[in-house]
Amino acid sequence: MTAQTPIPCVLMRGGTSKGAYFLASDLPADVAVRDRVLLSVMGSPDPRQIDGVGGADPLTSKVAIVSPSTHSDADIDYLFAQVKVEEPTVDVSPNCGNILAGVGPFALEHGLVKPRDGETRVRIRMVNSDSLCEAVIQTPGGRVAYDGTARIDGVPGTAASVVLNFLDTAGSACGALLPTGNVRDEIDGVPVTCIDNGMPVVVIAAKDLGRTGLESRDDLNNDDELKARLETIRLKAGPMMNLGDVTDKVVPKMTLVAPPAADGAVLTRTFIPHVCHSAIGVLGAVSVATACVLKGSVAHDVATTAEGDSKLISVEHPTGEFSVQLETTRDANGELVLKGAGLLRTCRRLFEGNALVPAAVWGGADAERRDVAAE
Repeated sequence: MTAQTPIPCVLMRGGTSKGAYFLASDLPADVAVRDRVLLSVMGSPDPRQIDGVGGADPLTSKVAIVSPSTHSDADIDYLFAQVKVEEPTVDVSPNCGNILAGVGPFALEHGLVKPRDGETRVRIRMVNSDSLCEAVIQTPGGRVAYDGTARIDGVPGTAASVVLNFLDTAGSACGALLPTGNVRDEIDGVPVTCIDNGMPVVVIAAKDLGRTGLESRDDLNNDDELKARLETIRLKAGPMMNLGDVTDKVVPKMTLVAPPAADGAVLTRTFIPHVCHSAIGVLGAVSVATACVLKGSVAHDVATTAEGDSKLISVEHPTGEFSVQLETTRDANGELVLKGAGLLRTCRRLFEGNALVPAAVWGGADAERRDVAAE
């Protein structure tokens, strides 16, 4: 029997995504070897990911790597990795707010943070963007609770709430909330808003691409003409947003917006970046919600928002809605200033044990130490 290397791993649902959670200390220190391990764990590249634990979808081919924080203002560090399904690529350029929902509970259950009775606040540094989030975890009796009454669209049933308060996400990847310096630009004759409040997003009015925004996910995934046009715009937006060549990156996300169909603020269809999302990503929703309150933006033109400094923005998506709480104020010139964003997610620990990778991919920590000693 061919030897395999066991690596401690937890499979968790975070928000509307699912992924493998690891302690950084259990993975190879060398980035190239680590990425080969993650590809093997997920079973990429393969459209079915049949030889790994990935779910053959970008939303279920994700990884969280967690460690004690190296920064005094955070408890833990969280590195997110998007493992591409059909390509041998591991992308650590974006954040993932859904997988983030499981990071606090994972850290508590692995002894990285001591839980309190009632609820525990965990300050998480998102390594991908070097930004902070405070997660509020339900810990009655000093133990993580997964059962509860919170409900989020895209997940059956109810669970314990995980409140995520983003502290400094504006310009997290692009260096500025509006990385082009404009609230509105034009690419290939199409008006766009390029924005980054935790996730780089290109916002486009569905009508400007001849769509309504009401199309189903399947219809959009089968719309080759639309996807080709979106990719052309995305590749041009990358350098404009200080992201460089984004050919092999999963950012920026592309979001079509339209007037709300129900009681929300805005209707969305998001591509991540080449597949239409069944919902919308956490930080993608924060960026789109922010665009809704910026006068002159593409989203502001179609959104319905209330007055006041505290705004609850309901972002409609193919399987429901996602509410984002925005706290704003005005500067001396009357310009809108973002103070923070918060939202509610849930998570659940699904499976714990060892992920097994062929010894040819990685011989394990002991083998790695022997190799270093031999050098």
